Amino acid sequence: MAILSIRKLTKSFGGLTAVANLNMELKKGELVGLIGPNGAGKTTVFNLLTGIYQPSSGSIILEANGEKKELQGQKPYNICKAGIARTFQNIRLFDDLTVLDNVRIAMHQNINYGLISGLFHLPSYKREEKRILEECMELLRITKLDSKADELAKNLPYGEQRHLEIARALAAKPIILLLDEPAAGMNPAETVQLTELIQWIRKKFDLTILLIEHDMSLVMKICERIYVLDYGLLIAEGTPEEIKSNERVIKAYLGEDVSNAGD
Repeated sequence: MAILSIRKLTKSFGGLTAVANLNMELKKGELVGLIGPNGAGKTTVFNLLTGIYQPSSGSIILEANGEKKELQGQKPYNICKAGIARTFQNIRLFDDLTVLDNVRIAMHQNINYGLISGLFHLPSYKREEKRILEECMELLRITKLDSKADELAKNLPYGEQRHLEIARALAAKPIILLLDEPAAGMNPAETVQLTELIQWIRKKFDLTILLIEHDMSLVMKICERIYVLDYGLLIAEGTPEEIKSNERVIKAYLGEDVSNAGD
């Protein structure tokens, strides 16, 4: 059963159609890739799934915990609360906040105390703040940032900023995690660490993951299925092996040397 179903999803900007009649689905626990040339519409899909853009037409259905929710037309904070969190192609941290506070701020929707308790620091406030601190530090340990909890986010090396974005997304307690080019700008050693982290958090947090990425070695190694976009149209879907041998995909995006990707 699909945890996320996308049906005939379309987004037009004036006379330009960025995504056209897109059909996709994610099953619970899957790690799925979304690939294609620059400008193919991949990030537009993420923006539609998270409420940054509203679709021109089509539906986005989240089915989890026995509930079915229509996400098209919803505000980003409602979609996040429903269980979808993301990272961004261009890092969007709170640069002048600490590493710890970047993660802590993402937990606001899960706080279990009211205004009065917060104002007067009642026992419920203290218990919740203690829980939040412990959970934040655990996420920083997982992403190997716990020793830098008090540093400003802008002072982290690039690769660690990427990890911090993932930690912040996990703090929202998602059931679906959208990763937008998480390996962009990383060196090979950092990419290997990232690959291991993605595989580990998927199991640890029982996540369903949709991944946009241009590093074909990473995509072919960890994705079970792959969707391919070109000019906003879905041109292929299949396993990594099927995608690597798809003539239309090779011509549009991958190139003839793709057969070595992931080997």
